[in-house]
Amino acid sequence: MYTEKLKHFKNIENLGGKAWEHGVAIDAVGKSELTNCAIHCFHYKQMFELLFKHLLETKTESGAFPRSHKLNALLALLIKESDLKIDPNPYFEALSTITMCAEAYRYDYALDCNTYRHSVGLLDPLLDQLAEFSKS
Repeated sequence: MYTEKLKHFKNIENLGGKAWEHGVAIDAVGKSELTNCAIHCFHYKQMFELLFKHLLETKTESGAFPRSHKLNALLALLIKESDLKIDPNPYFEALSTITMCAEAYRYDYALDCNTYRHSVGLLDPLLDQLAEFSKS
């Protein structure tokens, strides 16, 4: 599913290509027998972060992105500095959840998978919008 959403970045050697690679990983993990969502969350967060940074690099006048790893800050900056016209408010809490989930992955596996999955459900439409924006 994520491989398909980001297919126009397939095997491209830039940040968009790296986002696609994390989409491939998410799809592979989704087909596995893992019951814990930690690795899925890690790749989901990386996919969004790299896509945001790709868009900041290619769709803004400055062509630069910050060192921040916080997804909500990256989205806010992208909206401020590009022609992306969306209301970020419905996404901020879910982006914060994904950021915290991925940070927790590095240290333990005790994650709230129901909250994570709910956040994914809220953010998948944003991913679709970002993928379309990247093509424009």
